[in-house]
Amino acid sequence: MTAPIEVSGSETQAQPEAVLEGVEKKSIQGRSLGQIAWMRLKRDRVAMAGGVVIVLLILLAVFAPLVVRLLGHPPNEFHQDLIDPTLGKPLKPFGGVSADFLFGLEPGNGRDVFSRVVYGARVSLLVGFLATLVAVVIGTTLGVVAGYFGGWVDSLIARLMDIFLAFPLLLFSIAVVGVIPQRMWGLSGNGLRMAVLVFIIGFFSWPYIGRIVRGQTLSLREREFVDAARSLGASNTYIIVREILPNLVAPILVYATLLIPTNILFEAGLSFLGVGINPPTPAWGSMLSDAIGTYRIAPHFVLAPGLAIFVTVLAFNLFGDGLRDALDPRTR
Repeated sequence: MTAPIEVSGSETQAQPEAVLEGVEKKSIQGRSLGQIAWMRLKRDRVAMAGGVVIVLLILLAVFAPLVVRLLGHPPNEFHQDLIDPTLGKPLKPFGGVSADFLFGLEPGNGRDVFSRVVYGARVSLLVGFLATLVAVVIGTTLGVVAGYFGGWVDSLIARLMDIFLAFPLLLFSIAVVGVIPQRMWGLSGNGLRMAVLVFIIGFFSWPYIGRIVRGQTLSLREREFVDAARSLGASNTYIIVREILPNLVAPILVYATLLIPTNILFEAGLSFLGVGINPPTPAWGSMLSDAIGTYRIAPHFVLAPGLAIFVTVLAFNLFGDGLRDALDPRTR
């Protein structure tokens, strides 16, 4: 004769509904696509390292006055007493690198290189982010319209993309920035120059993201959920905004992170050619241009802005690659 089995708990807790409710609370945990992408992104240490560098660069640019006050000197403050009057190079070895001047001194006038690199991050990141925002807005709008409506609308926008891609952007930028008036759109000085740079870079960069969005939209408009929305009487605007655009967030976000370093490099190139931000406002490109004549006697002056550009572009590229892998459901 077998012994009776002892069962703990009340009769209500033994009901199937109660058992399933406990299982749902404790064991079954649904994850959204965003949570899955974040879990995959966290496993990519290289991409996370790039993301950390990007966050640090943004904080460095935002709190540049505080950082310079704690670790450096005003970016336009001269320290000619620390410069050799004959050779024009810092008196101390290694370009004047010390606890007071972390990246050394600028040859000739003795300005703090560290402070100028920190303030230069403001210009590069601001132009890079704003120009990318302009390109994303224009490219997404025209790409969705071309891919969804097709026909002559698609052909017209596609030819417009070809024209913009064939446009000599560098020569046009040099010509426009070189002839802008002293005051326009209520702006003047470097504020006007930065607005013109953002507009030119962003306005001529939209075809790259427009092509990607157009291709994705051509595929999405044939999906079942779009046909279902159309059969229920949804308007074209509703389908584009509520059905297609949410499915384009991932490719837009990935390409935007890869477009930002391209725009930063373009801004640095314009500043290097002398058509960027006016001195004495620091910019990485103009610092490289100033270092050409002194790289033999003070090579550190070339390394500081050059490494700043290199690290920034590399961080965005690594993070963009990792974000693409995390948001792509076909990758393992």
